Amino acid sequence: MTDVATAVRQLLTTAPEKTLPITYQQVAAALGLTPPRTIQRVAQALEQLMRDDAAAHQPFIAALVVSRRGDNMPAAGFFELAVALGRFSDDTTQHAKAYRHEYQQVLASRSNA
Repeated sequence: MTDVATAVRQLLTTAPEKTLPITYQQVAAALGLTPPRTIQRVAQALEQLMRDDAAAHQPFIAALVVSRRGDNMPAAGFFELAVALGRFSDDTTQHAKAYRHEYQQVLASRSNA
């Protein structure tokens, strides 16, 4: 796991629930990442965490990070990778429901840790 991915997991594991979800930009700022490619580095770290979580049969901690655009949902890459990893259906009409379920699973797993 990269240093950024490790730092992102630590941040998301310890963030107070009332501050969640958090945006990609907020993650970058909290980690002190500086340009260039700050959001890209956060996204790559989140993708690594998704692969790790899928391999460990754990909820995607990356579900706690959302785009500042849209309706409090992750960026498209989250859904694409969730489908590729077999966690979400390729039926895009089911993605919002699957995301909300994943989000709740992550919150539950954090409180059980």
